[in-house]
Parts: sequence; structure tokens; C-alpha cells
Amino acid sequence: MSSYFKFFGPAIIAAVAYIDPGNFGTDISAGAGYGYVLLWAVLLANLMGILLQYLSGKIGIATTKSLSELSRESLGSRRKTIPYWLGCETFAVFTDLAEFLGVTSALWLLTGPPIFPVHEIPLLVSAWISAFDVFVIFALAGKKFRRIELTITTLIFAIGLGYIYEIALVKPNVASVASGLLIPTLANSGQLLLVVGIIGATVMPHALVIQSWLTKSRVIENTNAEKAKLLRLHRWDTILNLSVAGLINMALLIMAAAAFFVAGLDVATINDAYKTLIPLFGLSASVVFAVTLLCSGWSSSVVGVMAGQAMFEGLLGIRVNPWLRRIVIRGINVVPTSIAITLGLDPLLLLVYSQVVLSFLIPLPLIPLIYYTSRKKFVGQFVNRHSITFLSLVVAVVIVVLNVALLYTSI
Repeated sequence: MSSYFKFFGPAIIAAVAYIDPGNFGTDISAGAGYGYVLLWAVLLANLMGILLQYLSGKIGIATTKSLSELSRESLGSRRKTIPYWLGCETFAVFTDLAEFLGVTSALWLLTGPPIFPVHEIPLLVSAWISAFDVFVIFALAGKKFRRIELTITTLIFAIGLGYIYEIALVKPNVASVASGLLIPTLANSGQLLLVVGIIGATVMPHALVIQSWLTKSRVIENTNAEKAKLLRLHRWDTILNLSVAGLINMALLIMAAAAFFVAGLDVATINDAYKTLIPLFGLSASVVFAVTLLCSGWSSSVVGVMAGQAMFEGLLGIRVNPWLRRIVIRGINVVPTSIAITLGLDPLLLLVYSQVVLSFLIPLPLIPLIYYTSRKKFVGQFVNRHSITFLSLVVAVVIVVLNVALLYTSI
């Protein structure tokens, strides 16, 4: 048990991808629009994620290198590496966009009615304030990485407690929940869009990158015996933490279905969800909803910075100050988001579409992830079993097919 607690950390950070603001957007839209019928997609995405995150962590332990470092070695020249890095930076930007929108929305909700008579902070001003969110966490943590891990664990714990409370309030129909989990339903293009968004919000590209970067630091002796022990710890760490995160993810959709869909209420925005909870379940339900959204945005912002750092250094071999990187990425997102808010576009809509874009970008880290873990020359005796490689390929095919189907139905 003591060995596990020493290892604990990488999976809880990767698990943030399961409960980031993108999940809030897709799950609220799915639950409010279609009830419980898309719960199976959350379960599927969760199972996909557990398998792929295990493979990512395996790379770090077996090779003592991150996925980005292996990719740079395989690509060789800068001429090949830079286009791939630019593609990875694209999903880094869209990932940060979701986190940024989550914190912006939460701050705006918590500073307005019914807590305050009027909105003390306009949505646009809230967007600019939230641009500095992660600096606070990094400043408090200093250079001690373990503090960052504990901070993220605390934020996830707060989200979990919040949704235990929300589920207790809304009292979902157990039979409908079971039916939604076990019977796959895909009736129209609207549901297809949300299924792709749910997968994109869960099996996130940056999460596939960061776990290998985190687990490689756990290797001290660099022997096969140590690596075998670490892989066992990593397997249980991944299953435990990502399963808990998956349950929270399901709770998001269940809450929206029980609170909004069952009551026949039209909830098209995060603001709608926040305000609608008040007459149904009281002010506390709305406040908990906004606070969990804020915790989600904070935790995922930190993870996004670390993932971007891992990709930049791993692919280009250049160390960069994380503060500088944070400023650049947030600068890229603040301006277009501010324009969108000024034009009256709702953050929930932007959240859903950002997750769809991420789903299309999953193959960038997914293909090399499967390739490296299925080749003995990279991971040695820890090469995937044929069954694991087959399942990984099935996951990749399902993701690509859903993306193509979405394009076909949207044209």
C-alpha cells in the first residue's frame, strides 16, 4: 500500500480530462436534450480512456521517455517534427479554450444573481480575470510538483462531493439510468454530434501525452524488475482514478437528464442550467453546480499547462518557462473568446464545438501511442499482448468512424 501512495499521482492528473469544462458542456447538452439515452457514450468513452491512458503510462515506465520524446526520435528531422508539433499545439489551444470557458462561466455565475442582485462582473470582464487562473495555483505550489498533484486531487474531490450532493437532490430514475448505460442509442445527427463531443471531452489528446511524461519520473533504478512493479501500480492507479472520474462524468449527464429533460425544460446554455436549478432544487444546487465548474476549470487548466510543456519540450527539445507558455496560450484564446462573447455566443455552445474539434485531433497522439506500445524495440518485454493491441485498434477505428459519420451527416 505504501508503494502505491508513493506512485500515486499520474492517473489523477490524467483523470482531470474526464471532468473538465468540456465534459460539463457535452454532458449537460446530452442530458438536457436527450435524457439518459446517451449515458452509454460516457461509459464507452470512459472504457476507451482507461485503456489508452494505461498505454500512455506504460510508455513512460518502459522507455523512461515521454510519448513526445519518442515521436521526436522517430520523426528525426525538424522538417518532419515541426508540422507534427503544430498539430499538437492545435489541440493544446482547443483544450485550453475549454478550461478557459469553464472558469469564465463559473466566475460570472458566482458573481451574479441570485447570490448578488446584479452581475458585479460582466461576462467579458470575467473572461479576462480567468486568464490568470492557473498562475495562482502555480504560485502557491512553487516548484514542488507534489503540491500540484495534491491540489488537483483536492479539486477533484470537491467536484465529486458536489455531484454526490446534486444526484441526491435530483433523484434520478434508476431504471432509466441502467437502460441508458446498457442500450446504445443513436437516433439522429444531433445525438451523433454529442457522442463525438463526449468522446472528445473524455479521450483527450493532451491526456494521452501527459501520462507518459509523468510516469517516466517514477522510474529510479531503471531495471526490468522495477518497471514490472511500477506497471502493476500504474494499472491499478489508472483503473481506480479514471473510474472515479468516469462516475463523476456520468453524474453530470444524469443530473442534467433528471433535472431538465424529465421536467421538459429547455436548457441551451450554462446560464440556463444554473438558473433553472434554483426553482427546482434551491440555491444550494446552483451554487454547487457553479463551484464544481470552477474547480473543474482550475484543475484542468493546470494539467493543460503541464501537457503543453511536455509536448513542447519533448517534440522540439527546447525547455521553455511554463509561465511564458501560459501567457502565450491564454493570449491566443482570450482574444477570439472575447470576440465571441461580444457577439453574444454562449460559452456552452463553444464548449461543445471545442470538444468536437478535439475528437478529430485524437489520432495525432493515438496512432503513435498504439504503435510504440505494440513494438518490442521500443518497450521491450512490456510490449502489448495481441489482445490489447487489437482492442486499441478497435478504439481508434471507432473514433475515426464516428468522426467521418459526423462529417457525412453535417455536409
